[in-house]
Amino acid sequence: MRRTPPPAPLPGAVGLSHVSAYDWEAADGVCGGSPHLHLVCTEAYVVTAGRGAVQTLTPDGHRETDLAAGSVVWFTPGTVHRMVQRDGLRVTVLMQNSGLPEAGDAVFTFPPAVLADPERYAAAASLPAKEGPEAEEAARRRRDLAVEGYLVLRDALRQGDAGPLLEFHRAAARLVAPRVPAWERRWRAGALAAAERTGAHLAALAAGDAAHLAEARVESATPTRHGGYGMCGRREEYEIPGATLPYHGE
Repeated sequence: MRRTPPPAPLPGAVGLSHVSAYDWEAADGVCGGSPHLHLVCTEAYVVTAGRGAVQTLTPDGHRETDLAAGSVVWFTPGTVHRMVQRDGLRVTVLMQNSGLPEAGDAVFTFPPAVLADPERYAAAASLPAKEGPEAEEAARRRRDLAVEGYLVLRDALRQGDAGPLLEFHRAAARLVAPRVPAWERRWRAGALAAAERTGAHLAALAAGDAAHLAEARVESATPTRHGGYGMCGRREEYEIPGATLPYHGE
């Protein structure tokens, strides 16, 4: 009797969502999402329509990268990023370590006083469970608070001072520290397990064993949530076989 294999994740156990960047104007006149960073996950934007940009902050400075259909841009942990809407920007987002972003591997660039208080941060970052006008207003408030802190970091970098950004990194690390043991378990069950399966397959093939090929199958998924309020814009989210439920991030 053929053994039923467990659900297969996407290649490399990546996470996937589609984002239509917010067209809400912020205090600096820029339309777009909520600046934030990820602490352990690299993220990629595959632009499928429209035009826009991604603004980034690293210790090397502030940068704006144009986005247009066909562009692919990716950035490593610690990069503060802000998606900018110009004309119908739509992006497919690929996230490393599916399961970690879903567990909250993201910290908004809220002002230091908010970052220093976990309860205050959680209240500012959360949105109502039910979508509607209240959820949109909360998402706008969240975005505006993140932009407030972001502009301070950006202006300091423009003056050659990376100190505020590095302090934000430290504050973000302190904020997520209680989650790290759970993240490690998700990583071991997700991305690490996927890499280890490849190693096992290579060893089997080297020994002339093709038994794992008999477990071949096809998986599929369709969006399980349309138009959710993410960090950067309205999201289409997926419940991918072998992965965890979505985190309402990007």
